Parts: sequence; structure tokens; C-alpha cells
Amino acid sequence: MSNVTVTFSESSKGWPSFYTYYPDYIQGMNQFLYTFKGGNLYQHNSDNVSRNNYYGVQAESKITSVFNESPLDNKKFKTLVLEGDDSWSAQLSTDLQTNGFINASYFEQKESDWFAFVRNNSTNPAGENQYAMRSLTGIGDSTSANNDATTATISFNLNLGSIISVGDQLFFADNTPPVTTLTPQFCGQITSVTYSAALNTSTVIVDNQVQGAVPIPSQNFYFLYIKDAVAESQGVLGHYCLFELTNDSTAATELFAVKSEAFKSYP
Repeated sequence: MSNVTVTFSESSKGWPSFYTYYPDYIQGMNQFLYTFKGGNLYQHNSDNVSRNNYYGVQAESKITSVFNESPLDNKKFKTLVLEGDDSWSAQLSTDLQTNGFINASYFEQKESDWFAFVRNNSTNPAGENQYAMRSLTGIGDSTSANNDATTATISFNLNLGSIISVGDQLFFADNTPPVTTLTPQFCGQITSVTYSAALNTSTVIVDNQVQGAVPIPSQNFYFLYIKDAVAESQGVLGHYCLFELTNDSTAATELFAVKSEAFKSYP
């Protein structure tokens, strides 16, 4: 573990902050903070310095906290709202469903707040219980499924319409009787969806070279999908939501409050 610097607050009687910089000596004087590193003197709380930069090394500011209102209820955390003068990137996790995120560029400023939907980028529903969390949606049984070097082609005797889209992730599961538990497997990211009215057949092509994809066996299976995480927000499900905000700006940035739109989940 690398060395860190911690600060003590007289008013809170605790240790509220951790800093990645590690000086040789530190001293507060005349409302300024001074440190020595490698024989050089640094003034930290000066208006003309690059923020997140210590001893010539650019770092990041991080804040970790938790939403824990109504802790006995399962909730969907759908949004994140920042009261401040800049957007931050966010990583979110819960006790039931992990892997939520928001890139800093996803935030839009609305009525002086920064607003964004929580994204979930799971590609492993069995490992992360996504199918149990209703992120996976069923399509139906295929009529054929074929693999080649880079793609897989799956046909269905139905019109999929706008149910699935390019960019969605496709999964398959063996539902041959007797079935006790469906275990979905990731087969790739959808690159094309077409429909033939004359044959009443939808054809789906997936890129099976993406990380985690496995070949579809040469038989028909039940297929499911997860919407593209950037195109459609699923949020994260849990009793609480732990979030970490990150900002790498070199300018002064203030953050006053963090809020989330959460609603009770009814299975």
C-alpha cells in the first residue's frame, strides 16, 4: 500500500480527508498550508496553482459516499444529480447489482445542476445476477443459429420490430426439457437486425469476437438480450448504493451535494 496523508478536523473530531501526496514535512502558517518535498517548498492552497497536481504529478480528486434511505426496501437507482460547478465521472455499486457507471461527458446541466442516467455495462449476467435483476429480456426460440469466423447469425419466425437494436448484447440458454434453471451465455453484440415479411423471419447478426462471447452450439436455443448500456439506462438495483465520484480537472471545482432518483422495486 502506498503512503497517504490524512487530515484531522477539530470541528468534527475526526479524519475527514485522505491525500495522495506524501510530503517530507508539513506546516500550516498564516492561513496557508506549506509542505517540503525533496528539499523544495510548496504552498498548497494558492489561487494560481493547478488543482490535483502535487509535486509535478497530476492526480485525481475522489469522493466516496452512500445513498441509504429506506434501507429495508429494494430500490432502483436511476439517476445521479450533482449540485456544483462541474461534472464528475461516477462508479456505483449495490449489495445486489454491481457495475453501474456514468462518464463525466454523460452529464447535462439542467437548472444549474448536472444530471445523468446511471448506466449498467454488464456482459456477464450469470456471474453478476443480471438476469435475476430483470436486465435480461427474453426474445424466444430460434429456428436456426450458425457461427463463422467473426459473426453468428440467428433466425426467428417472428417480427422482432424494434424489440432489439444494433449495439444490444445477445445471450442464449438451453431450454431443452427437463429444464430446472436457465443459465444464459453471452454470444456477442448485435450488428444487424433484418426482417423478411414474405418468410415472416427475422435475422440477427452478432459480432462474436467481442470479449466474453462464446460460440452458439449447432442447435436451437432460447435467446435473450440486454439493451445497450449507453442507449438505455437500466440503473442499479439494491438496498443501498455506494458511489465514487472522480474529477481530474486542473481548475478549482466545487461540489455541494449529490442526489439520486430512486424508486422502490416491486418484483
